This record gives sequence, C-alpha cells and structure tokens, in this order.
Amino acid sequence: MIKLLKQLRKRDWLLVVVSIFFIAFQVFLDLKLPDYMSKITTLVQTEGSTMADILLNGFYMLLCAFGSLLAAVITGYFIARIAANFSKNLRKNIFNKVGNFSLQEIKDFSTSSLITRTTNDVTQIEMLIAMGLQMLIKAPITAVWAITKILNKSWQWSAVTGVAVIILLSTIGILMTIILPRFKIVQKLIDKVNGLTRENLTGIRVVRAFNAEKFQEDKFEKTNADLTNLQLFNQKKLAIMQPMMYLVMYGLTLAIYFIGAYLIMNSPLSGKLTLFSDMVVFSSYAMQVIMSFLMLAMIFMILPRASVSAKRINEVLDQKIDITDPEGRGATPQEVGTIKFNNVSFKYPDADEYILKNISFEVKKGETVAFLGSTGSGKSTLLNLVPRFYDATEGEVLVDGVNVKEYKQEDLHDLLGYVPQRAVLFKGTIKSNVSYGKSKKKITEEKIKEALHVAQADDFVLKLDGTYNHPISQGGTNVSGGQKQRLSIARAIARDPEIYLFDDSFSALDYKTDATLRKELKKYTKNATTLIVAQRIGTVMNADKILVLENGECVGMGTHKELLKTCEVYKQIALSQLSKEELENA
Repeated sequence: MIKLLKQLRKRDWLLVVVSIFFIAFQVFLDLKLPDYMSKITTLVQTEGSTMADILLNGFYMLLCAFGSLLAAVITGYFIARIAANFSKNLRKNIFNKVGNFSLQEIKDFSTSSLITRTTNDVTQIEMLIAMGLQMLIKAPITAVWAITKILNKSWQWSAVTGVAVIILLSTIGILMTIILPRFKIVQKLIDKVNGLTRENLTGIRVVRAFNAEKFQEDKFEKTNADLTNLQLFNQKKLAIMQPMMYLVMYGLTLAIYFIGAYLIMNSPLSGKLTLFSDMVVFSSYAMQVIMSFLMLAMIFMILPRASVSAKRINEVLDQKIDITDPEGRGATPQEVGTIKFNNVSFKYPDADEYILKNISFEVKKGETVAFLGSTGSGKSTLLNLVPRFYDATEGEVLVDGVNVKEYKQEDLHDLLGYVPQRAVLFKGTIKSNVSYGKSKKKITEEKIKEALHVAQADDFVLKLDGTYNHPISQGGTNVSGGQKQRLSIARAIARDPEIYLFDDSFSALDYKTDATLRKELKKYTKNATTLIVAQRIGTVMNADKILVLENGECVGMGTHKELLKTCEVYKQIALSQLSKEELENA
C-alpha cells in the first residue's frame, strides 16, 4: 500500500498538508463545543447569570458548529480530489504497463484479472484514500486532544472509558482475524465471474449452437453463488460492528452518568455544580474518544480489502518486462528490406523444450518467403520473433542488417506491416481501421482506397451504407471473418512498409479471392519483402523460398518444385491438399 502511495504527485501531497490543517481546525472547533456547553450549564445554575451571557455562549457554539461544517466541506473536497487524481494516475500507469507487456507477460495475467485489477481493485484503494485519509488524520488528532481534555476529571470516568475502548478494539481485532483471509478470495472470485461473463459473451454463437446455455448458466451460477455466499459471510460479520458500536457508546454514556450521579450524591454541596458540569463535558469528550476509535475501526474495515487490491496491482506494476528498448536512440537500418535468422532457437521461459531449434535462413529485398508445416510446428512463433513479440532464446534475428534487439521497438515496427492470425478490428469506421496506428508516411484517402482494392475488400465495402465511413462495431462483429481478414490486410498495405508479415492471414478467404489477392499483392509489393505463414499449398507454392517446419526444426528449404523432390514432409502436405496432376501442372 505504501508503495502505491508513491503514485501521489507533489500537488496531491500539498493538498494532504492543507487537509491536515483544516482537519485540525475542525477538531479544535468540535472540541470547543463542550467547553461552551459547560459554561452554559454553569450559567443556568448560577444566581445572577444573565440571558445575554447564555445567548453569547450559544452564539459561540453556533459559530463553532458552522466553522466545523465549513472545514469538513473543504477537507472533503480536497480529499476527494486527491483520491480521484490518484485513481486516474494509477489506472493510467497500469494501462501503460500492460501496453508494454510482451506476449509472454500477458499470459501471466488473464484478461478478466487485468480488467478487475484496473477497475475494482483501483476502486478499493480509491475508497481507502477518500475515506481513510480523512479518518486517519482526524482520528488520532481527536483522540489525543479529547483525552488531554478529560484527564484529571475523574479516574472512575477515565477507567470506564478505557474499558469501552478495549471492548471496541477487541471486537474489531476478532472480526478482522476472521474476515481478512477471505478478502483475497473475494477478489479472485470477482476475477472468475468476470472471466466467465467475458467467455459467455465472446462465445455466444458457439454456446447457442451447442445448446449449452444451461451448462454455461450452471457454471456461472456456481461461481456467482460462491462469491455471494462469501460476501454475505463477510458482511454479516461486519454487521456486528454497528450494534456493538451503539452498545459501547450508549453503555459508556449511561456508565458516565451513573458514576456521575454517585459522585454528585456523595460530594459536598459546594462541589456538586462543578461535578455536574464536568460530567456533561466528560460525556461529550468521551464520545469524541469513542468516535475516534470507531473511525480507526472503519479504516481497519476498509484496509484489508484495499491491501489485497494493492498487492494485486503491484503484481502488475512490478512485473518484469523482458522485451525492452535499448538505451539511447537505438540502431538505424544498415540495409533495406532484408531479414536474416542466424541459428535461432526459442523456448518459453517456463518451458523445458524448445519450440524452435537452430533455424537459419536469409531473405533479400523483394523476396517472398513462406513457412509451412503442421499445427504446432512453430511457424507463427518464428514470425513473431521478427516484430519482437518474443525474443529469441539463442541466436539472433536481423532486420535490415541490424539485430532486432538493438532497435527501438517503435522504429522496428515502422518497418513492418503485420497481419495477425486472428483478424482484429477496432470500434470506429472502415476508414479509421485501415488508417489505424502511427505511420512514417501519411495515409491519405487515396491510399486507403488503393489498399482496400489490393486486399480485394472494395467489392463489399462499396456496397455498405456509408462505404468507407461504414461503422465497425467493437471486435468487428458486424462483418464476416473473410471481410475482417481483408480489412486487416488492407491496414498493413496502407502503411506501405518495407516488410510484410502475414501470419496465416488468408485462411478465411475462398480460393478464388485468395489467388486474386495474392496476385494483386505481388504486383503492389514487388519492392517489399514478404513473410507468409500458411496452411494451404496454393498460398505458398509461388513463393521465392519455402521453409518447411516439423517439431520446431527446418526439415526443408527451397522452391515448390525443389521441395517436392527433396522434402518428404512437404510432399505429404502437398498431396493431402492437391492431386499429383495439379502439383505437376502448378
């Protein structure tokens, strides 16, 4: 928690200092009220007192009450501003941190967990600051100040007040011991509920297609019931606080007046008035002491859940990022459009076996190189090493004659046009999606139209309402899979990069569209380097070079015709998709 408080800026700390001043002023005014009440009590029972004196002290009480209200309003505003600024900056830092994660770091946290940490967990800490900061400052000041006021009044009253405080603190301690371990479970169950909700929404078509609504409902119901029951248990235990608080407060007041009545009854006549006045004042100050400890109790009620949330947020902020930019300006390209793999091997940090083993090849400017192999052979992983979504475990990957680790990531990505295996579209329009991101060259409307034409997307785009300004829903759910892929391809083309990376980006296209698109793409990108991951022989057979992968190893490299003669794995894949006659005529 203390670590997270470093997120507060200097101006926020300045507001904290100002708030302390106003809280101290508020406490001073609150504790002056019993003094005036004591004077009024004395004046009422003293002969010769005038109504003017009583009214004057009453007026002072009103001034103190109004001043306390004003100080409370100002303090509340400042504390709310501090809490809001803190949560804004914290969410921004979490977002930026997650944005810098590589694919490996993202796998360490589920999407639903990151959502919970950015929303619910931050809210818990914001509540602690908004409520706790004010109470944490006010409670000790009030308690110390009130105790100094009641010292030497009566040891009997002081003793009964001490007993009340001990009972209150003991109750809080027992409750916290029971509840604290369960708060961590609550946050994990919220993660799980969010995850199930997200799973159900994203997979709604599959759920309906398999009549699995009841199965999903039961799965959600179980987790939701676990969360509900745990929250009910926690709230029931916390509900003990309120009756205990009233029992202690009213019991203390009754005890003070009972002891006061006994002391007054046994005191000489001259001291009765003083004792009565002290009793009224002491009961008021005793309530202030109890309220101070209650404020601390409320902090301890909020603190356990907030501390769990703080720990979860720190896990994200403290996550080590393996893929970082080099210090300084970074390297500049030595060549144009070249890629080279030198004895590259790769395995995930938590894995024992290598995904890729000793891969070496070179791609010159303008060449098209394809990667073919069975599922799980490492094709996509190999492609992901070029934009540094992962870093090679051994060996080096060179782009334009420079090791990718020596580039600033922004500079490296400026050289690339990447189309992922799973097409991703963003909420906006077709135009905003095709021109998405930062580019070295300005993406004009003509460039967007040209990119859509090359990607064979203009045939359906021009039929839509609004054409290029047709709205795209979040995740591109209002267009088909093939349309999403073509728009993703158009987005890469519009950047006009040196190197194109296609990660199985033609799988959702029919054979005719696939062939036409590749033909147009070849014309458009004749001066650019292209890497293609594909499953279809028809997609890769015209490539300048084909790498065949099997269990992470390169078992064949060459042209389509060369591999048919020299690589049995390639031949088997080819024959599984095309006949011998088709292969011979290709």
